[in-house]
Amino acid sequence: MKIIECEQKSEEWFQARCGIPTASNFSKIITSQGKTSTQREKYMFQLAGEAVIGKSEETYHNAAMIRGIELESEAREYYSFINSVTIDQVGFCLADGYGASPDGFVGQDGVLEIKCPIISTHVGYLLENKLPVEYFQQVHGELLVTGRKWCDFVSYFPGLKPLIIRVERDESFLKKLEIELRVFCKELEDVIAKIK
Repeated sequence: MKIIECEQKSEEWFQARCGIPTASNFSKIITSQGKTSTQREKYMFQLAGEAVIGKSEETYHNAAMIRGIELESEAREYYSFINSVTIDQVGFCLADGYGASPDGFVGQDGVLEIKCPIISTHVGYLLENKLPVEYFQQVHGELLVTGRKWCDFVSYFPGLKPLIIRVERDESFLKKLEIELRVFCKELEDVIAKIK
């Protein structure tokens, strides 16, 4: 794994990710059950286009997403305080043609993934008290890319208790994910070659 030191959401970070499948989008490649996603082809075409023009496509940010980005550092500090740990922030982690941007490294073994959703979503997460299925591929993708042993998934909303779920490596799913990513990256290379 190679770590590209940059601030997440910076111009350098967007450039590092350009045309590369990333953990936050692995759900567009594989489902949480290990099947091929119906969004796979569209995502591949997006990445191929980005790779050729050398620029990431602009992504939509609504008010809730912007608020979540702004609260992330507060959530990181809260997690660090209640667990008495130091969080090492990282930019972009690259491995074998795909990558991930964890919200931090915890010690030698852990990664941190923080979400700061709207209040109704956070309350739903608290009641479920498990990793939300929509983040299954992202969390496991971060474990695959970084080679780390576990991920603490954090849902944070100021004034409410946080949800902190420790997710251990699911080796069976990780094997499927790695195979899907290898195939995807090879096909992506072929598409890029055809449209250049």
